[in-house]
Amino acid sequence: MTIWREKDLLILASQSRARQTLLANAGIPFKAVPADIDERALQTNSGLSSPGEIAGLLAREKAQFVSSKNPGRHVVGADQTLALGSRLFSKPAGRAQAADQLRVLAGQTHELHSAVAVARDGKIGFCDVSVASMTMRRLSDSEIENYLDQAGDAVTTSVGAYQLEGLGVHLFERIEGDHFTILGLPLLPLLAFLRGEGLLNV
Repeated sequence: MTIWREKDLLILASQSRARQTLLANAGIPFKAVPADIDERALQTNSGLSSPGEIAGLLAREKAQFVSSKNPGRHVVGADQTLALGSRLFSKPAGRAQAADQLRVLAGQTHELHSAVAVARDGKIGFCDVSVASMTMRRLSDSEIENYLDQAGDAVTTSVGAYQLEGLGVHLFERIEGDHFTILGLPLLPLLAFLRGEGLLNV
């Protein structure tokens, strides 16, 4: 007997290794199917400025896009935004932009807004947005360069140029919030929804 009660696997509309690892560690069998959507265009056209609302919108769009192509299946979409005050950050395009982001974030407290949504047959049945507060320690230029040397290309795969589950942990002095939220998938509310739908045995 498995934890997942459905005949068909859950679908995760994400390429994120961190999100895939969280689901796998929770014992939920799934298939990863990335959503082919233009996130920046959706964000711009929405007119939204709240980081939480933007994360929620993109999580819902990803889930709906993939579920519309997989009828009858439960599809999980997720997204995360990083905000320092009113400034929103995107994944850095390269090392130079990663260094610029780290210089701005160093010594400051920023927020990660992580959203998760579940869709079936193109309709959203659930959406939740969680927030974590992240205080980065003060960093000298040489410390930033040393970190970038060690982290390599991974800095361009995450907003803020860090992955907390890896070398990015060295950048911080204080973290307030759910571990799953920080990794980009609010797992506890997702599991509660799936359980409420009778999809889990635990």
